[in-house]
Amino acid sequence: MERQRSFSIKPSKLLFLSFTISSSLLFFFIFSFWFLTPSSSSSSSSYTNTIHSINGLQTLKAQPFAFSKDVLFDATAQNPILVTAHLNPTPEIPLNYSLKNESSVHSSRKEAALIVDKNGEKEVGSTCDVSDGKWVYDSKYPLYTNDSCPFIDEGFSCEANGRLDREYLKWRWQPNGCNIPRFNPVKMLELIRGKRLVFVGDSINRNQWESMLCMLRGAIRNPNRVFEARGRRITKGRGNYNFKFPDYSCSVEYYVTHFLVHESKARIGHKRSKTLRIDTIDRSSSRWRGADILVFNTAHWWSHYKTKAGVNYYQEGDMVHPRLDASTAFRKAMMTWASWVDRHVNSAKTRVFFRSSSPSHFKGGEWNSGGHCQESTHPLNDTTNRALPEKNKIVEDVVKQMRTPVTILNITNLSGLRIDGHPSIYGQKAGKGFRSIIQDCSHWCLPGVPDTWNELLYFHLLSQQKQTLTS
Repeated sequence: MERQRSFSIKPSKLLFLSFTISSSLLFFFIFSFWFLTPSSSSSSSSYTNTIHSINGLQTLKAQPFAFSKDVLFDATAQNPILVTAHLNPTPEIPLNYSLKNESSVHSSRKEAALIVDKNGEKEVGSTCDVSDGKWVYDSKYPLYTNDSCPFIDEGFSCEANGRLDREYLKWRWQPNGCNIPRFNPVKMLELIRGKRLVFVGDSINRNQWESMLCMLRGAIRNPNRVFEARGRRITKGRGNYNFKFPDYSCSVEYYVTHFLVHESKARIGHKRSKTLRIDTIDRSSSRWRGADILVFNTAHWWSHYKTKAGVNYYQEGDMVHPRLDASTAFRKAMMTWASWVDRHVNSAKTRVFFRSSSPSHFKGGEWNSGGHCQESTHPLNDTTNRALPEKNKIVEDVVKQMRTPVTILNITNLSGLRIDGHPSIYGQKAGKGFRSIIQDCSHWCLPGVPDTWNELLYFHLLSQQKQTLTS
């Protein structure tokens, strides 16, 4: 019988086996602890807000913010400081699109202001709608004077035309729950250094363009270095201007177009009549191309008799519609404009704005039937919500379908409170005719309400710059 072996292990092998088992257990324990423990984020004394998408939901996460708080907003120590964030509209987020409480509407993004406490430590509020607010009296206004700006044409130069009351010059727009920066002409000129700022639209847009020229001119040491490229003086008879600011290698331009689409003529019956080609962009569009900032508008002329009636007026191709309602025609015209923007604007270079409709304040009739606003010398004290104007809603709908980001510069409701800001009988010098009969309750005195529109434009451009720097 074979002798059974005894089982034995040498001391050296036993020591090696023990070390291997101990090392394996230690490694497993350390790896498990590292894997199961959540990572902690480092604290920061200042923040900006960026958007992260998790399972289709939009969340806000604080990130280090290395810029001085007072660069963007002139807020006091007692007031909250604002930073801006771009919010992607897909998936949908709860921002109010209504121009009744308008935030800026973009075709591919929204721009909102987020309220942060004065130390920049945390978010203490939600989005701030800069178009929702009130007019407050401010003795530091206006931002320039009638005498200091030679670019105001006669129709907007109310003081020069004999208006003596000055209260209408002293009102500043104050959003509810946040602040917007006071217009800084030097910073604005730096924002457009080497660029083209182009206003395209009707005479209300010219109102805003002249305001911008006046607001910027005060920052130039030698005002004579601001000039029109072809030596033209601003008059109602001409509609295209290109003002140069050589110290900043930039231009501030205006191109007139009442409808953004082409005003034409067609044979109707036995005669040629004026028509509106709602399928063709305005002929001046070649001059808009290449601009760095475009500010569009149209609304004012769509309320005239011929456009409202729509009889043998609206044309598509060779066909003149026997009858077409103005709302349908306006939508078609806006789609033509949107198609041009999507085709010819490079959104990596150009920022596009569309200014919402500017309200008129005729009482007792229209502009040509005894309408008046002369007796108004203070803003309306009216806090009721107004219905969204149909043209604003159509613009909103069209912009949402565009590929190019477009910011709607919402000025409708804030301007609706300023019945005191129109030229009324002071749209021409005394002794020039029908001052007591025809009143202008559509355009605006300068200085005046359009200065606020440009402050909001400045706010959006400044916000974009901050986003670019922090992204």
